[in-house]
Amino acid sequence: MTSSARFMRLALAAGLIAVTLPARAGITVTDDTGAAVTLPAAAQRVISLAPHVTELLYAAGGASKMVGAVSYSDYPPEAKQLLRVGDNKSLDLERIVALKPDLIVVWRHGNAQRQLERLRELHIPLFFSEPHRLDDIAVSLTKLGQLLGTSSTADPAAAAYRRDVANLRAQYAKRPAVSVFYQVWDQPLMTLNGEHMVSDVIELCGGRNVFAALQPLVPTVSTEAVLAANPEAIVTAAPGATKPDTTLPQLGVWRAWPRLLAVADNNLFAIDGDLINRPSPRIVQGAKQMCEDLELARSRRKPNAQ
Repeated sequence: MTSSARFMRLALAAGLIAVTLPARAGITVTDDTGAAVTLPAAAQRVISLAPHVTELLYAAGGASKMVGAVSYSDYPPEAKQLLRVGDNKSLDLERIVALKPDLIVVWRHGNAQRQLERLRELHIPLFFSEPHRLDDIAVSLTKLGQLLGTSSTADPAAAAYRRDVANLRAQYAKRPAVSVFYQVWDQPLMTLNGEHMVSDVIELCGGRNVFAALQPLVPTVSTEAVLAANPEAIVTAAPGATKPDTTLPQLGVWRAWPRLLAVADNNLFAIDGDLINRPSPRIVQGAKQMCEDLELARSRRKPNAQ
């Protein structure tokens, strides 16, 4: 029996092939693609297909409703106990179907599109998550709370998140600007443009992304372009990094150009990647570290520096 045949047989056994039912009122929200997602009642069996989605679902009050998640769904700690259904490159469709989900929350650009189409064919409700701005996280919490029937948890979580962001904005957004190169990868040298949430964090902290105008979302740049931009700070993500760290190889390589402002002023910073790259409520912690780093860069300015 082919894998496709096994998949369809399992789908039929699991009762996931849609049948025609009378229309009735339910819960409807709009996902990050602009599509309406409708459930007949609050979701009870939910699968997450991205680590940031797992964090959003738990923050929205969905702990008791989670039945599966992809690899690297490691926060909160109890998420490590969830049954694994693949990763961002390949999903275990048969396992997903066997779990009988009534809602799957998907990373719009992070999951295998052909496999997602297979799930669509089974009429399993899919909510696509792709936050681009800091406030999108609060909106996601509210919408997921509606789908899960946990608004009593999700709405206060969204409000607390918005307060934390507002406090950082009030403290840092109008501070003297600091030009920033955010380094995603070193070989090839990659960064993020102004449409990415990390750029929103930089702006929140009174920084300026020197490559904000580039395309695509994660553009490749040359060393010469970075030298020409002459950023006052270089920031990267690193596992577990919680303080400025100039010992990382991807940062230390810049010391070959001592006249680069970021090097001359020792403004080479690393932030825990889980806190700055995942669009979840924890990004507030990453933003706080970014703001403190850029404030440190301001304090190191020499007279007449930019």
